[in-house]
Amino acid sequence: MKAKEIKELNEIELEKKLAELKQELFNLRFQLAVNQLENPMRIKAVRKEIAICKTIQREREIAANK
Repeated sequence: MKAKEIKELNEIELEKKLAELKQELFNLRFQLAVNQLENPMRIKAVRKEIAICKTIQREREIAANK
């Protein structure tokens, strides 16, 4: 998912997406530990999506406080 698509989500959807990404990252790390991970670059992509979600949340929080 691109940053533009994530920005279009409302707060509830953004929280849900963030929870899903964190769960996926946990599963990927578990697969890595037991040597069953097929695409190790997926970890990097999920971490980047989590960072984008958190950035957008923070931007909205700052905008709401102004």
